Amino acid sequence: MVGTRKAATVHRGLDPDRIVDSALAVADADGLGAVTIRRLAQQHDVTPMALYRHFRDKEELLDAVADRLLGEIALPEPDGRPWHEQMRDLLAAFLAALRPHPNVAQLTLDRILTSVPGLMLAERTLTLLDIAGYAPDQAARIGRQVLCALVGMVSNEPGAGQHGDPEERDDALHAERATLAALPPRRFPRVAAAAEALTTTDRQDDYYRLGLDLAVAGLRGVAPRS
Repeated sequence: MVGTRKAATVHRGLDPDRIVDSALAVADADGLGAVTIRRLAQQHDVTPMALYRHFRDKEELLDAVADRLLGEIALPEPDGRPWHEQMRDLLAAFLAALRPHPNVAQLTLDRILTSVPGLMLAERTLTLLDIAGYAPDQAARIGRQVLCALVGMVSNEPGAGQHGDPEERDDALHAERATLAALPPRRFPRVAAAAEALTTTDRQDDYYRLGLDLAVAGLRGVAPRS
């Protein structure tokens, strides 16, 4: 009887938000493949069926994780600045929500047009592209492309998710650098000369700042009008 009361107490405290918290923590630490209903049930000391009362399956749970990330986007208010300056702030807000979670950033792509926060992001993006002079169909294609590029920037951040021994990582980088530097100079002169830069991880802020600069410069470069 005591065991039953304990289980009931745990079960009553198990809500969708707590499950999403746990799923996000597991994904951040060990990757999306580590997120399973069984593992989360064990963490909360309940049976898997207790989780299925909130989510029909793992896919629905991952949808909720994506919604969580999109819901954390702090959209900047529209103002009177040029469209490209506002666009940079908008894209920076999207990156800020994704950066802490590189292992799950990819999930947001399928949820941008099926969740309210994602739709708000899409609407603001398309509005700014309209101000830039893009036709609606162009704005849709280009907006999708730039948001996908930012997700890829987060998912493929150099060094992200590498939690090995620092000495082992340094040894691996040293070996990679030596291999590039030893390439035939007549065939790969620039790769060999850039061996150190190619194997040095940029600071996070520098990496994302450059990515934003390139994204906005690209949008401005192909915009129909200034």
